[in-house]
Amino acid sequence: MCRKLEVSRSGFYAWLNRGPSKHARRDRLLEQQIAGHFEESNGVYGSPRIHALLRRRGERVGRKRVVRLMQSLRLRARANRIYWKRSGGAVTCRLAIGNEARVRAVTGPDQVWRGDITYLKAGGGLRYLAVVIDQYSRRLVGYQLGAEKTSHLTAAALRRALARRKPPPGLVFHSDRGSEYGGYVYRDRLATRGIVQSMNRPKTMTDNAHVESFFHSLKTEAIHGRRFETRDQLDLAVRRYIERYNRCRIHSSLGYRSPIDYERTNA
Repeated sequence: MCRKLEVSRSGFYAWLNRGPSKHARRDRLLEQQIAGHFEESNGVYGSPRIHALLRRRGERVGRKRVVRLMQSLRLRARANRIYWKRSGGAVTCRLAIGNEARVRAVTGPDQVWRGDITYLKAGGGLRYLAVVIDQYSRRLVGYQLGAEKTSHLTAAALRRALARRKPPPGLVFHSDRGSEYGGYVYRDRLATRGIVQSMNRPKTMTDNAHVESFFHSLKTEAIHGRRFETRDQLDLAVRRYIERYNRCRIHSSLGYRSPIDYERTNA
């Protein structure tokens, strides 16, 4: 064999007994950390987020190396198609309310909040989730689950957000033009707290992309692939996800920090 490979016998036996190289040992240590971060994220973190976590913990490692090691471990971030409910009977608010959020420069928390509603499946029926998100940090500051999609549901989510954050007057609240945000119940609550109402431009769904992004993350990471026999099971899953989302889930737009960490470090 040595003659065929054109190497000396002493060199061959030295290689045979040498053991893994320093580079290989380093790869094994990195693989353990990568697998741990991937498991902690429930399989939704890809190489950019894994790389950011490693660097934050003091590991000097390149992005391409993380990609290579994740491929060798066969770790691939989950991504699911999102179901959308398209109801022809939806009522649209026709009030002359502009998109104030587009012209507001956000430099800190509690300057622009955004809200929306989505639906989730449980026990053969639907549950509606209304949320309030701070645009500055992407932190979810209020939410409410209910059996009906009404102004009372959105008002309850807003009430919880106001109790938790106590923003000063002048806060902008942005939403779509659904009747749940244009009705008297909701508009009166905004006015009494000195909140400026803002709405999507007609036929412009991307105006509220921050909340749509949260809904996508929620459904991909906590809802899809699971069956909820009761609404209590669903409600518990949503509550746990929101707690993890605020405290642990890192965002590329926040410098790969979680919403709470971003607020804390930029206070």
